[in-house]
Amino acid sequence: MSDPTSFTLAEARDAVRAKKISSLELTKALIGAVEAARPLNAFVTETPERALDMAKTSDARIAKGECGALEGLPLAIKDLFCTKGVRTTAGSNILSNFVPPYESTVTQNLWDAGAVMLGKTNMDEFAMGSSNETSHFGPVFNPWRSRSSNASLVPGGSSGGSAAAVSGSMCLAATGTDTGGSIRQPAAVAGIVGLKPTYGRCSRYGIVAFASSLDQAGPMTKTVRDAAILLRLMASVDPRDSTSVDVPVPDYEASVDSGVKGLRVGIPKEYRVDGASPDIDALWMKGVEWLKAQGAEIVDVSLPHTKYALPTYYIVAPAEASSNLARYDGVRFGHRAKDVCDITDLYEKSRAEGFGREVQRRILIGTYVLSSGYYDAYYIRAQKLRSLIARDFTEAYKKCDVLLTPATPGPAFAVGSKSADPVAMYLNDVFTVTVNLAGLPAIAVPAGLTTDGLPLGLQIIGRAFDEATVLRAGRAIEVAANFNAKPAQWWRAA
Repeated sequence: MSDPTSFTLAEARDAVRAKKISSLELTKALIGAVEAARPLNAFVTETPERALDMAKTSDARIAKGECGALEGLPLAIKDLFCTKGVRTTAGSNILSNFVPPYESTVTQNLWDAGAVMLGKTNMDEFAMGSSNETSHFGPVFNPWRSRSSNASLVPGGSSGGSAAAVSGSMCLAATGTDTGGSIRQPAAVAGIVGLKPTYGRCSRYGIVAFASSLDQAGPMTKTVRDAAILLRLMASVDPRDSTSVDVPVPDYEASVDSGVKGLRVGIPKEYRVDGASPDIDALWMKGVEWLKAQGAEIVDVSLPHTKYALPTYYIVAPAEASSNLARYDGVRFGHRAKDVCDITDLYEKSRAEGFGREVQRRILIGTYVLSSGYYDAYYIRAQKLRSLIARDFTEAYKKCDVLLTPATPGPAFAVGSKSADPVAMYLNDVFTVTVNLAGLPAIAVPAGLTTDGLPLGLQIIGRAFDEATVLRAGRAIEVAANFNAKPAQWWRAA
């Protein structure tokens, strides 16, 4: 049998069900991979004892013929999902000692399906970042290295730890969250698949909030099929989340290989932006040819308000963050400053010590745009633009079924190369934020390598709650690209 750490989620599922490998054997192999890859700093908290206990329980159920959809399959969980009895930090010092007394709905769904937890993955603090450099626990390093340099590269953000864990074969799959591209962008630069579902498809209960009208949980996997398998189990309606939508969750895996013959694929002209890598433009055109060759109809479309998406996002998201993060005051839970003289001093010192620079920056921006005299000038105008951006997609879908775009403006960049320039960092989300503002589903699929051997991804954007078609089109890209490159495991020698 091949190395268990190389299994896809689907391959591992079939092997465990056929009793070709036990959950315990599989889990031990992946625990070893997590330990060997510690130089990547992909995990904040490892849970090997819990994983082994869960694996033994799964093997006992399998022996009785009781097999859940994810029975015995080890996963990594982004450290934004509350896990009962296991530290949940959101990558922040202010939550560095927080152990939730409850479980998020998404992770509970996974445990109910028989999945095994390997640990909690590192992330940008409170999901605020595009490079996984803002974490209180230090940056995550991309498993990939450029052919022309030994410089450490970022894994994208904010779900960079999950992306590195999947790309580095430390888990079968991982959960992520996407507020402005935080699943798709790291997936693209780490050479894996990342799916952001429709807003409301997965419950947000028990997920530490960044921007409540934008956040959405989704799967990060080795293949499109694996994303289809995992999304079906993550998604559910939830009475504890008022934004969770009560619509049927299809068997996405059943239709993933249906092909794209007759599908109308829109190519938005506004996604040709200055400063994008020539490799990205070339890959995008190759993607058009791949879909056309498989029977899709290519249609030119326009999303005229795309140019306003980044400024709109960076008003709406910080405004919601400013409100959501007000709860971290040093009183009820999390970090509490010492040597304070009164309650105001407690608030100020706890928040100053607990929040990192990027989080403080976004809280200040959010508080500013919500303040008296600026609310109408900034926040209300941003909400109006958000409506226009969503309407652009509605009009485009009168002519097409899905959109094909790049996932990122370029490949992974060196750690530290953009951290001093917030605007340059924010531009990494130029192709992804529109999807969150409109609440639509989208998938990033690895489709090629740069001349320096770094992965690049293409993005499929679909109609609301039509993840099935997004997955079909993503699978068509995956088949045509035949992306099978793997990162050299340089960290084993580190």
